Order: sequence, then C-alpha cells, then structure tokens
Amino acid sequence: MSHFIIADRKTDYLLPPSLEDWLNEDHLARFVVEVVDQLDLSNLTRAYAGRGSKAHHPATLLAILVYGYATGVFSSRKLERATYDSVAFRYLGAGSHPDHDTLAIFRRRFLGELEGLFVQVLALAKEMKLLKLGTVCLDGTKIHANASRHSALSHGHIEKLETQIKAEVQELFALAESADQTDIPDGVDLPEEIKRREDRLVVMAAAKVKIAARAAERHQREKAEYDEKMARRAAKEAATGKKPSGKLPKAPEPGPKASDQINLTDEDSRIMPVAGGGFEQAYNAQAAVDAPTMLVIATGVTQAPNDKEQVKPMLAALAAHAQTLGKVDCLLADTGFFSETNVRACEAAKIAPLIAVARDEHHPGWRERHSEPAPLPENATPAQTLSHRLKTKAGRALYALRKQTVEPVFGIIKSVMGFRQFSLRGLEKVSGEWSLVCLAWNLKRMAVLRLQ
Repeated sequence: MSHFIIADRKTDYLLPPSLEDWLNEDHLARFVVEVVDQLDLSNLTRAYAGRGSKAHHPATLLAILVYGYATGVFSSRKLERATYDSVAFRYLGAGSHPDHDTLAIFRRRFLGELEGLFVQVLALAKEMKLLKLGTVCLDGTKIHANASRHSALSHGHIEKLETQIKAEVQELFALAESADQTDIPDGVDLPEEIKRREDRLVVMAAAKVKIAARAAERHQREKAEYDEKMARRAAKEAATGKKPSGKLPKAPEPGPKASDQINLTDEDSRIMPVAGGGFEQAYNAQAAVDAPTMLVIATGVTQAPNDKEQVKPMLAALAAHAQTLGKVDCLLADTGFFSETNVRACEAAKIAPLIAVARDEHHPGWRERHSEPAPLPENATPAQTLSHRLKTKAGRALYALRKQTVEPVFGIIKSVMGFRQFSLRGLEKVSGEWSLVCLAWNLKRMAVLRLQ
C-alpha cells in the first residue's frame, strides 16, 4: 500500500470553495481588504462611475494596487497576471481579473486622491491604538526616475550639437540637389536623414527654452538670497561702524550655465549623487517617520539633490494633519537638514528640533560618551545650542532613534518591497506614487504592529 498523499486534480468539489478558506487569518491581503473597506472612497466612486459596461469597484482596484506595492509587484501587467496566478491576488479581486489598462488608468487618474487616503489610514492606526505621535524622524532618499541619465542634455552640449547637426543638414541638402550622388552610401534615404535631423533640432530648441526658464527662476531665487545677504552686511556695518569681515558675496549671473541639464524622457527629474558614488537620474523622496511605530506620517518628493530646503514643507504637512493625527513634539534629522532658518522654523512651529550640526565622530572616547558637556554661554547661537543638546546623554539617546527608525524604513522599501525606481514620470505623478508606496508600507507595518 502507498504511504503517499495522492494528488487528485480531476475530482470536482462537492461545493464551491470559499474565498475565506484561501488565506490564513493573519495574511496581509486580508488586512488590506479590512482597511480598504473602512476607508471613505466616496470621491473615487463618484468620479469612477461611468457609462457602458459595469466597472470594477475602486475598493477592489485600490486593494490590488496597495497589496502589489507592499509585495513588490508594481507593473500593471504583472498585477493583472497575478490575479490569475496568485491566491492572495485572487482573494483581493474576489475572483475578478481587472486588465492592465484598467489598473494603469486607475492608478494614474487617482494619484491625487491618495493623500486623503494616506491620512485616513493613519487616522485608523490611531483608532487602533497603533499610533501616538511625539517624536518624528525626517530623512530623504534618492529614487531612480523612469528615465536614463544618458537621455539628459546639457545647455553647452546642445549648442555644440546644434552646430554639428545644422552643418550635416546643409551637407545633406547639397547632396540632394547635386546631380552626382555617387558619394552617398548605399541604403541612405536623404529626405529621411534630413527630417530626422530637423526633428532633433526642434527638440533641442524646445529643451533650450525650458533650460532658460529654469535658469531665470534660479537667478530670481539666488538674487533674492544675495540681496538679503547684502542687506544684512549693510545693517551690521551701520550698527558697528566697521566693515563686516569675510568674503563679499558674489552676485549671481543671469542666464543658463553650460552645465544646466534637462532630461528628454522625464523633464522634472534631475541628475543626483547616489549612495555608493556616481550619479543617476532621480528624485529626492522625503519621509517623516514616527519613531515608536516606524509608520510614515508625511511624504514629499523634491527635485533638489540636498535636503536643506525640505524642513519647512514637511513642517507644513505635519501641521496640516495635526488635528487628525496629533501634535509632533520633536523632530530628528541628520546634518543634511541643518540650517539656522530650519531651526527657527521648528521653534516657530513649537516643535523641538534635534538636527545634527555636523557629522559625529565614529569612535568617540569612552569618557565623552559618559559625561555631560560644559554649560552653554548666555549668548549661544542656535547652532551652539543644538550642538550642546546633542552632546548631552538625553540628546544622544534621543538622536540615536533616527538611525534605527527612518533608515530601516527606506531600506525595507528599497530592498524588501523592491521599490527602487518610479513607474511614472513627472513631479506631480511621482509624488502621488511615493504616497502610494508609503501607504503600502504603513499597511504592511500596521499588520505587524497589531499582532504584537
């Protein structure tokens, strides 16, 4: 007699199998459905209802998208295939199979609604006693754009190419008008070659216009900063009667620089330095993470490669959600976010800043780690005050939360969930997709927290 379990695939079930039997009770897909069913999707249902054949319910499409991002499935075609191949996706779709066009259009169309859903999920986490705001950690990470850096053109390179291509067009026109075309290689279609170069010139001319517009915006911003610095120097000279020390600020020059670039595939993306060295076409994705729970509280995406200007937008986002989610007491951030302006902005928002003024030593002496710093002078600057607080035992212990909070979140999003490149293009759409990624992370994290 055989001791093996016989795999019988031919015998039909006496009763149809139930969806409830497909997944275990604590499966993430069940939790996603449970949360999505509690969200207010009235804006989506009103906008999504159309004419013709019946449409898939927005709750179904949203659950498929969120679970897909939480498990590393981002492509609409792979999501469609998963509704056939994966038990979890079959459960989410309740046996239905939205095609990839439906999923892609839904994602692209309702990215703007995700911010409201993002806050609703956090409010639900607060109701479940999983979230209690207090200390928040802020950081940024570079996410590759859906474009290659080799598709980028600099203003200086465009001008060189324009000269070269115009000369080639003149040469091709001369060959086309010549009676003797023996010098033309076999298979060369002169009208096609001319058109290809003329189309390229049109694209490059449009790129130069956009680079010039960016340069004008930059000059306006830099000119305002320069005027402010000069006004401060003049006020200091008038108050002291002495010429201020230090190098005189250099006035910004108008017009585009030779190094100013634009990407022909995704114009809003920028070439940015990435971890490990090198440069990539990317966006700078920001996240404010709750220290005790590692839930993302607020998100943002910027074209700036550094984080200096990202504190104020994040403070505004936290203030907008304060009535729903609660008040933030302390903001932790690394030295990339430090400036006296940012410190004052935190204090004005009644949030205690703990932003590193400079990089810490990797191996401080044991006495330094177990002692308190000398008292602050009465006329201490904001930088000195922050530096002093970071050297205290309480400050060191609090700041240590930053590294074990926000950096693991980025690491899991990139390495475990597999989100290393945006699927969409353009700053507005990319911002919506980043909100979707963080929404998926929050649901994934909440599923773990409720079991603890």
